[in-house]
Amino acid sequence: MVLKRPTCWTAIALSLAVAASTGCRSNARPDSTATSAGPTRGGELLVSARTEPRSFNRHAARDSTTGLVSTFINATLVRINRVSDTVEPHLAESWVASEDGRRVTMKLRKDVLFSDGQPFTADDVVFSFQAVYDERAGSGLQDTVLVGHKKLEVAAVDPGTVTITFPVAFAPGLRILEALPILPRHRLGAALSAGTFTKTWSLDTPPTELVGLGPFVLKEYVPGQRLVFDRNARYFGRAADGTALPYLDRVVLEIIPDQSAELLRLESGQLDIMSAEISPDAYAPMKRAADQGRVKLLDLGVSHNADGLWFNLKPGVFAADPRASWLQRDELRRAISLAVDRKKFADTVFLGAGVPIFGAETPANKKWYWTGTKETPHDPAAAKQLLASIGLSDRNGDGALHAADAERAGEPGARGGGDPRRAQGHRRGR
Repeated sequence: MVLKRPTCWTAIALSLAVAASTGCRSNARPDSTATSAGPTRGGELLVSARTEPRSFNRHAARDSTTGLVSTFINATLVRINRVSDTVEPHLAESWVASEDGRRVTMKLRKDVLFSDGQPFTADDVVFSFQAVYDERAGSGLQDTVLVGHKKLEVAAVDPGTVTITFPVAFAPGLRILEALPILPRHRLGAALSAGTFTKTWSLDTPPTELVGLGPFVLKEYVPGQRLVFDRNARYFGRAADGTALPYLDRVVLEIIPDQSAELLRLESGQLDIMSAEISPDAYAPMKRAADQGRVKLLDLGVSHNADGLWFNLKPGVFAADPRASWLQRDELRRAISLAVDRKKFADTVFLGAGVPIFGAETPANKKWYWTGTKETPHDPAAAKQLLASIGLSDRNGDGALHAADAERAGEPGARGGGDPRRAQGHRRGR
């Protein structure tokens, strides 16, 4: 599908993290590390999710809960700092780029172990790229590490060094590597060779067989109820003062499909934090609960994600459709943009917690957001004129627009970029 930049966007201005005011449950040991200025070692965090993961294998499913599980149990070569928007070392501790920027030599962290005690090496990096590019596997992550529809070339120089060569000069560079978890070749190599890679680590896999480089390991999975993650004692991460991470001993992910039940459990102290969105109509009661000290609402700033409308502009896709004469016209997209009152939309749908924008990026992206983007005015009259110019008008006085062949306008052909009832984007990374 060929997608063109949408003509109308509304960004959410408030990214809200919702947490119980009591904080995480403390199971701190007598020898736990605690200072007035730093975190306390130990305790568990009770987190909710609306849906179960579809798999324990991130390549097999791209739903948000599977992604959350992968974040807990896996690690990547680099990660993006969500505050500064910079690329930071993770499994790769340093790198040097060639003069043309296409070839990057990465030094891997030393003495890193998988959760089963096996050493992490450059072979695992090469394997992870082989897995994502394997056509038999059909990884759902493949498109995230393609550049111009071409693969990256990855080679192991020695156990602690890899080279990554981009097919062409690519401005985002190493940023795309944050999407690819580095997986254990010693555990999954045979499955890749057998063509069953994405079938491994399904939900019926015993937790002890899941091996990763992340901060936690899956201890228990009760279908339809919860996932329990214990601290990975072999995790390589360290705090600035050298303290081993993570601080928490355990994270319990409760599966609660109904938001009302989720909010009640949060208010009653049976949850510490929600991982899913809260709808705008839930904001008012949550604000009252926050004022009463039962929960905490944390303003994380403008969301990185915008709600928008995308159109399918693939040539010929509507060839047999009677709407083809106007459905892909620039005039239609401009008219929709003119017809949307962005300010009113933000004030009513998002209860004032919205920022009207006129491009793909929101003010949250400090590096790429440009204040000079031309603003489209709210002008319904001009929108009607544009629609009339492509043969769409109210031909019978019913308030709806019709084409010359009487085909009713407004049928499918565009895809919404989010549910306008939901305050999106409050999950803001690690």
